[in-house]
Amino acid sequence: MAFISYTLLNYLLPFWLVQILILDEADRLLDMGFQKQINYIISRLPKLRRTGLFSATQTEAVEELSKAGLRNPVRVEVRAETKSLSNSVSSEQLASSKTPSGLHLEYLECEADKKASQLVDLLVKTKSKKVIVYFMTCACVDYWGVVLPCLNALKGFSLIALHGKMKQTAREKALASFTSLSSGILLCTDVAARGLDIPGVDCIVQYDPPQDPNVFVHRVGRTARLGRQGSAIVFLLPKEEAYIEFLRLRRVPLQERKCIDDVADVVHQIRSAALKDRDVMEKGLRAFVSFIRAYKEHHCSYIFRWKELEIGKLGTGYGLLQLPSMPEVKHHSLSTEGFTPVENINMDDIKFKDKSREKQRKKNLQTKKEREQQESKPEKPKKVTNAAASVMRKKTAKQRRAAQTIEDEEELTREYRLLKKLKKGAIDETEFAKLTGTEDLV
Repeated sequence: MAFISYTLLNYLLPFWLVQILILDEADRLLDMGFQKQINYIISRLPKLRRTGLFSATQTEAVEELSKAGLRNPVRVEVRAETKSLSNSVSSEQLASSKTPSGLHLEYLECEADKKASQLVDLLVKTKSKKVIVYFMTCACVDYWGVVLPCLNALKGFSLIALHGKMKQTAREKALASFTSLSSGILLCTDVAARGLDIPGVDCIVQYDPPQDPNVFVHRVGRTARLGRQGSAIVFLLPKEEAYIEFLRLRRVPLQERKCIDDVADVVHQIRSAALKDRDVMEKGLRAFVSFIRAYKEHHCSYIFRWKELEIGKLGTGYGLLQLPSMPEVKHHSLSTEGFTPVENINMDDIKFKDKSREKQRKKNLQTKKEREQQESKPEKPKKVTNAAASVMRKKTAKQRRAAQTIEDEEELTREYRLLKKLKKGAIDETEFAKLTGTEDLV
């Protein structure tokens, strides 16, 4: 957008010949701060043209832009009619929905320590399908991208990680790999929530609900495209159930998916992987910390209340060996119930599987140990000397005599003043003797 604006400003292009202007993901362009450039581009184009603003979420800013930049704007909104059953009425009712009619939306409510096991069970059941799993942060994608392939149930699955902190070439390679698969799993952040047309996606899993509720529609919009069928599932904690009603009011109705009780617990396998490889252990800690800090920034903070997070269960669900020491845990009484740390384990003893990384780690530990030993050595006591005597020693004999003469003159001047006070009767003889140091002679 900035490049187009710069080109129009600095190069003589026949922009007056433009007949059609299309702004895709218009709300996102405005969120990124391009409103000034968009307004400039529109001002340089001919008024007799066709303009289209496209987005799954129409914000107030988009509405204002359409009024300012479009002549006789017409709003075209695509809606699907979905059939729903009322609790009190058995007959079918039609409800307006923002999502396609071919999209089946569900929510799965379970405790934080059960989420990982429920996810693995779901992925096993959709083995032959193309699935996208959304996480809250890049660190979470990195962690689960390393952990999930270690689990017995997911051996042989095609798991691909994609997030915004990857280099552009790595992202393009990951996206191309997933696009070419007939079945597989893409683990990603909201970098893949919009603007991507990945063919054949069957299921969307939102392991973490998005920080911005507007992104929810964009996430689920990766499936059920062009009249195809698709399904989407969002994981919610018991204290987040108000999110269901919130989405319903936004014309995104969800149906309940029962939490399966007899799924295999994968926490033991995750912890085992962390004990065998320090990389897994460290990524788990980073993911856990990043999740809590991202959770604090939820736009729907009245639903996603971070001070009510049960970090004990959350830490268990992440397969942590020990809970990390972080300010959010220290200064707030967050519940650690449900977490049992691994006993008789020194975290420093856990090694990297990668030999080069382990060699570097040991080198760093040795350097740190030597530095601590150096800092802990007692300092030699310094010889205390008389400052005045030291100064006198540095002076020459002539300088010392001159200094002594000045002192004698000051002493005589002081005694002369005291003598004048004695004559005037301001002080008596006893006081005079005391001030001049001659009281023993009186």
